Amino acid sequence: MPHLTYVERLVDLLDPEANVFLNVTPEEAAAAVASGDPERVRAIDGQFALVQKEGKTVRMARSIGRPMRYFLAKRSEGPCLVVAERIEELRAFLDAEGLGDQFHPSYSRMVPAHHLVEIELVGCPDPNPAYTRFFTPERNRLPADLDVIGRAYVGALAHECERWLDRIDPRAPIGVLFSGGIDSGAVFLVLYHLLLARGEAPARLKAFTLSVQGGPDAEQAHRFLDALGLTMFLEVVEAAMEDVDYRAAIQVVEDYKPLDVQAAAMTLALCRGIRARYPEWTHLVDGDGGDENLKDYPIEENPELTIRSVLNNLMLYQEGWGVHAIKHSLTYSGGQSRGHVRSYAPGRALGFRGFSPYALPNVIAVAEGIPFVELTQWDHERLYALKGEVVRRGVKAVTGLDMPVFEKRRFQHGALERDAFEALFPEGEAAYRAAFRDLFE
Repeated sequence: MPHLTYVERLVDLLDPEANVFLNVTPEEAAAAVASGDPERVRAIDGQFALVQKEGKTVRMARSIGRPMRYFLAKRSEGPCLVVAERIEELRAFLDAEGLGDQFHPSYSRMVPAHHLVEIELVGCPDPNPAYTRFFTPERNRLPADLDVIGRAYVGALAHECERWLDRIDPRAPIGVLFSGGIDSGAVFLVLYHLLLARGEAPARLKAFTLSVQGGPDAEQAHRFLDALGLTMFLEVVEAAMEDVDYRAAIQVVEDYKPLDVQAAAMTLALCRGIRARYPEWTHLVDGDGGDENLKDYPIEENPELTIRSVLNNLMLYQEGWGVHAIKHSLTYSGGQSRGHVRSYAPGRALGFRGFSPYALPNVIAVAEGIPFVELTQWDHERLYALKGEVVRRGVKAVTGLDMPVFEKRRFQHGALERDAFEALFPEGEAAYRAAFRDLFE
């Protein structure tokens, strides 16, 4: 009887150029993941998705800022683990290998952010992955002093932006996806301040604002920058109604959650407008993650949440209910770990390199250190008012600028008027799910 050689296989389709390392080399980051030591992985600062193989053990880790998926295929000679950024990349590879009949999007898996995932390629039956958390910020470590909190939070944001500026071409233009809201506003002002402090030309910077037939964000963005004498940095990108297509957004983000799809449709329209004007533009920075960090979502809109669940659970908005919870989705992870594709994927599809400083662990760590319960006493309105106060004070402390604060408004609601929004986007999740299913039939 012939001897059968058992061959396990790892196929890494991830683009290494999409990683953003702020304190290590790519080789050092890869070695940290290969080691299996969560403390070494935590020491990686930046946006990354990494996979390493040692014998039959595969280790994967990612930050929120970059998606990462895998699919375990069966072969007669042994299992084949395929790792990629997108579901469509997994399917294309399996088709090319003659393994396409094994594919279904629900069989793909998303690596949850902030966890080291280990898979043993040992054949049938496949063992479950092992999850080891590599990022566990200390909660409630800051005093209940808004000035101290603001300085720490925006200071962390500025520190990460500074290190990012150190690693890009000092002549390269920088675009901020800008609504005039708290998060994009703070990112813009921090970058403006840093460029001046570094002696670099602030003219590199632009605030790109989407306007679909006169949406309110354009006026808000102008008011924000006008209050600071900085309107020369504003560039409004006009888009027609037909430029906003939720089906196209679903194809880009490969998801069906309405709020994320709506935001992605707007980001896609904005990125297309920027690319049409500036064919060579590379760097875009966004404020995604600011709402998650300061827990600034209307709890009343989600029947699954209470203020106690939001304030009592570590990084609930960033990670969802957790990898061992019944409601955790293996296909999609949870929270912003899942939803960040709304910002990342549209820019990536148009050839931009995105940077999301609020989603970096060092910034999240400061946010999780805020004593939310002590500051809010479980009051919804006090929680919703907190972000504006924290960020406004922090921007003043770090940059010396008095940042205007306007009422919160989601990106998809600010880029166009309500009547137009209702004409473009279905109500309820069923239509989004149907469009998603159409992608893979």
